[in-house]
Amino acid sequence: MGGLAQEESTSISQNMRWSVQKRMQNGTYKNATPPFGFKKVNGDLEIEENQALIVRQIFEWYISGYGLKTIADKLNGMNLPGSKQAVLWKADNIRYILKNDRYIGNAMFQKSYVTETLPHIKKRNYGEKQKYCVTGVNQQIVDKETFYAAQKLLKSRHRDFETNVYPLSKKVFCGKCGATYKRRNRRSGAFWLCRTHDINAADCENGIIVESDIYSAFIRLHNKLLNNYKQILLPLKIALQDLKLRKFSGKTQVMDIHKEVAKLREQTHVLARLKTKGFLDEAKYIEQTNELNVKISKLQSELKKLTRSDDEDETLDQIEMLTDFFEKREKPMTEFEELEFESIVDKIVVKNQHELEFHLIGGLKFKEKV
Repeated sequence: MGGLAQEESTSISQNMRWSVQKRMQNGTYKNATPPFGFKKVNGDLEIEENQALIVRQIFEWYISGYGLKTIADKLNGMNLPGSKQAVLWKADNIRYILKNDRYIGNAMFQKSYVTETLPHIKKRNYGEKQKYCVTGVNQQIVDKETFYAAQKLLKSRHRDFETNVYPLSKKVFCGKCGATYKRRNRRSGAFWLCRTHDINAADCENGIIVESDIYSAFIRLHNKLLNNYKQILLPLKIALQDLKLRKFSGKTQVMDIHKEVAKLREQTHVLARLKTKGFLDEAKYIEQTNELNVKISKLQSELKKLTRSDDEDETLDQIEMLTDFFEKREKPMTEFEELEFESIVDKIVVKNQHELEFHLIGGLKFKEKV
């Protein structure tokens, strides 16, 4: 039964990846979070005019000769918020906007990817996976001439910004002002400091957090979840699945597809049992399960068109990844492990100097004392 459960989990994961890849290829993939300058309306991107004005101003300033930090400082001086997550503008925010081809109506999919083996790690795609470029997927905010002029300028001014990257880089955010934390060293050890507080302590009361204290807090959280994930994650996954089913239970077509998917999955279990008992050879088993998986993926794609539930599916997928992560873990953590941290932590919010809030994949949030 354990083998069958593992096989089903692997099959579902492969189906999800196949479905996402197909949507990337045909240009129907929807990002969960709209880029700055856009808003989501019925699953599609539409221009948010107030933010779009800021985007156009950024491009105008940059091709006029202003640097990334200078533009960030100008926007901060005008008290213009960057986003809900990060109120303070930084050079990295400006660079990201200047390089984002969404602003000319195009999209580059699979700039990053999640590894297929445990622990699941999100990585930048440097050519290991196929990238998909789709044109004309949304309205333009800037014209192509301006955009490509900015790209040429970025390339001419390029420097290596990836030096001194640490496990906590771009992961720690201030809960008071929204700014990211930056790393500093001293003889007693490394610590992380709110950028706003560093510029002017009167603007943000959050001070420094010792790096070893952050690592210790993560180790404690990890071990608590390891001991209690069956009581926390499994009921949550079942509740999300039930909620989704109830939401669309009145739609006959949706329910019919769910029944057909369940029937096909049962057939994959039967094939697995036949193979285990020796009634089905390896080649025939792979051939037939592949056919079933293709049918399941097609039905799931059709289901998503009917329910527009990409965000819900992504959350469910991440909860399953988190559950798999702890099921595979054999021993508690005694020292900070970077791969495990990268696998499950989206970001850390510093509530104050004595409390951290860990945001895990799947939207889960847990607080730990420092």
